[in-house]
Amino acid sequence: MSRAAVRVLRLGLRPYGEALRAQERCVAAARAARAGAAAAEGLVLSEPAAPVYAWGLRGAPAAAAAARLRARGAALAAARRGGLLTFHGPGQLLALPVLDLRRRRLPLRAYVAALQAAALGLCRRLGLAAARALPPPYTGVWLGDSKLCAIGVHCGNYITSHGLALNCCTDLTWFEHIVPCGLEGKGVTSLSRELGRHVAVADVLEPFLDSFQEVFDCTLVFAEEPAP
Repeated sequence: MSRAAVRVLRLGLRPYGEALRAQERCVAAARAARAGAAAAEGLVLSEPAAPVYAWGLRGAPAAAAAARLRARGAALAAARRGGLLTFHGPGQLLALPVLDLRRRRLPLRAYVAALQAAALGLCRRLGLAAARALPPPYTGVWLGDSKLCAIGVHCGNYITSHGLALNCCTDLTWFEHIVPCGLEGKGVTSLSRELGRHVAVADVLEPFLDSFQEVFDCTLVFAEEPAP
């Protein structure tokens, strides 16, 4: 049996909103394909071009807090995913898989665990053996009490969207103005901080894709735009 093909769309440095719109085009393509016989899955990769604080379905920041964040020069955005307020910005890898969990026979909780496994596989490839996943209700990838990679997903009619945000060389001071993901007493970290050298988003794309392909048992096909 042949492995499922996943179309990879590498956007590079783009506004956060552009990545979300590309993801929605992938979702539409996956839904259209389901109406036929073929599967159409995708993976959007991007680096946010400017700082933005984004929140999920569990609630937006209060008006006063939002005003303070805007005053620091960041945009604010709502995202249709789980989770609370977090930061996205330059130096961060956004990986937004659009997968058909029904075709894959993959429960949502197992899918989140697989995303964590893909990020952990990247960490192993870079020599960060101490990276780990924590028991529920925590998600993401951690080094000690500091989160390296945040995960927030949405699943509608078994089609996934959103995904993970991995701090590569992110300016971590942006996280100081919020309680990231609503987790009191926890910190954030980056690959650059943990490895003691500058690690750009471009440096992790190949090892991340290798790990993703391994975890999700797929063949990656590179594309400029989602399949029509």
